[in-house]
Amino acid sequence: MHNSNKPPVADSFPPSTNAPRGAQALRRGVSCVALALVAAAGLATSQPAQALDIRWSDAQNGDLDKDLLKTLKGVSLTETAQAEDETDSQSIISAAQSDYRQVVGVLYRDGYYGPNVHIYIDGVEASQRQLINPPATVENVLFVIDTGPQFSFGQAEVGPLATLNKREVAEANTVPEAFATGEVAKSALVGKAKDAAIEGWRQDGYPMAALSRSDVVANHPSETLNVALGITPGPKATMGALTFSGETRVRPERMVAIAGYPTGKEYDPDLMTLVTTRLQRTGTFTSVSLSEADRVNPDGTYDATVATVDYKPRRFGFGAELSSVDGLTISSYWYHRNITGAADRLRFDAEVAGIGSPSGEDYTLSTTYRRPATFWTDTTLVATATASRLDEPDYLSKLVEGQIGLEAIVSPTFNATASIGYRYSEDTDDLGTREFHHIIFPIEIEGDYRRPNSLNPVSGNYYTADITPYIGVQGSTSGARFYGDARRYFSLGAQDRIVLAGRVMAGSIVGSDLDTTPADLLFYSGGGGTVRGQPYQSLGVTTEDGADVGGLGYLGLNAEVRGKITDKIQLVGFYDYGTVGTSSVPGQDAKSQAGAGLGLRYNTGVGPIRLDVATPVSGETGDGIQVYIGIGQAF
Repeated sequence: MHNSNKPPVADSFPPSTNAPRGAQALRRGVSCVALALVAAAGLATSQPAQALDIRWSDAQNGDLDKDLLKTLKGVSLTETAQAEDETDSQSIISAAQSDYRQVVGVLYRDGYYGPNVHIYIDGVEASQRQLINPPATVENVLFVIDTGPQFSFGQAEVGPLATLNKREVAEANTVPEAFATGEVAKSALVGKAKDAAIEGWRQDGYPMAALSRSDVVANHPSETLNVALGITPGPKATMGALTFSGETRVRPERMVAIAGYPTGKEYDPDLMTLVTTRLQRTGTFTSVSLSEADRVNPDGTYDATVATVDYKPRRFGFGAELSSVDGLTISSYWYHRNITGAADRLRFDAEVAGIGSPSGEDYTLSTTYRRPATFWTDTTLVATATASRLDEPDYLSKLVEGQIGLEAIVSPTFNATASIGYRYSEDTDDLGTREFHHIIFPIEIEGDYRRPNSLNPVSGNYYTADITPYIGVQGSTSGARFYGDARRYFSLGAQDRIVLAGRVMAGSIVGSDLDTTPADLLFYSGGGGTVRGQPYQSLGVTTEDGADVGGLGYLGLNAEVRGKITDKIQLVGFYDYGTVGTSSVPGQDAKSQAGAGLGLRYNTGVGPIRLDVATPVSGETGDGIQVYIGIGQAF
């Protein structure tokens, strides 16, 4: 039995109580740990696993609240043992004895500070069971819980509080509104109030802010929890020295340049975090950890140390994706990290696409060099070279392209890239064989907002926009290509059981016509990246002379409903729509196509394995059912 009135409402400051009721089960837990060690040493044995019946009951009403029951089962070690088929008597007794603390912790979090908890193992209180010489079998475990009254806050005070000047910081670190007199006294609110108050001072430039006083008293006659927390800000500080530890092949001056540590500025914990982020995103280090000093220096500066561990310098890998129409795509890569000691990276990629497809195979070789902290802390130098042979349904293109540019991390959710380059292509299609020479100026912006996992997004939004002006040389025509992709995700229900996903794509070419634009820059629709259920690049335009080519304008829409069947398996319904036209205005003077289907996703933890089966819905390009297999969501 556990009968407790001492809520562990905040780390390191348990409250006092004016109700003299004991908590013997916690003391028994210490003895149980010792007995478990003896048993593990071989002084006790238990019998093989048996069928086990676990039941939960409310001492007053018979049935526990469904939400509370779900939470209790989620933390119960006895339930976990059964799920993992560890139902021998010794394991169940040990788990049940630990469940007194687990159950009471949940009740405290919901504001119940006077619970009575009984856990019976075959009719005997679990706390009375012995781990030495346990029974041969355990057949049932019964949890009988009397939550007692739900407490509310009487006194709810924390302070002094910092005066925050930045609105976004204030919103993120405000003491919870529910930490107030008369509100349900959930124990987590006390910890959140403490953390918010301390973080508020840290955001205001006081790195040593700490809890200096905690008075937490559960008053059982009035069914209230009285909380008074005191905060000591400590001295205000500026950013001091940053030192590095650990063995690394990155040159010291490059470590300083990449970290961008702003010595002399007012202390800001977000800048400390940014130092770690900058080093991590180079891809050079397998581990980056920042430790702040334990005191402010006499001159008001505050130092920090960064410890790093290098990745192995070289790595290779491969991937594959299968479509019933597009065929098999295989790819491989090799790269060298920190190739010159500047945390830079040289990478080579090779891809063969369209294996087994009617249109032929595409070959691409590319290399990329990336050097972080070039010119500015958050700017990366990027140089690329690509050679490809694209055998597409409507054209054959041989392409060589080189670019050099800068990629800027403008904010944690927004980045931009600007480059200059040269491209040459030889295209063969219904219009004949032509050569194109262009100087190009690609500009790309990308925003990624509140997507927890880019391979399996359940909320947030993402967008990218590409603008590529091109200047024709050696008789080629000048122009510009525009392309945009916007995605939005909505989560419905608990644990993201239902996810609605939508995508809009649009493209336009201005300045050059159908016959003076490189074939690979024109727009097509159909296939896994645009309209599932329609053959790959099956929708283009037809000129007055009867030539089939890509279009100058493109508009695409994707919609999905993703529903969890289990934690691992997801069922997806989708509808895709696309238009390609002779006008530069998306959707104008255009033909359209659509497809729909069903898919399955198997969640691997990193990203889902995707299987989609789709059929044509509208348009004149359909060719039966299409199957797509890949990694990650379709978008």
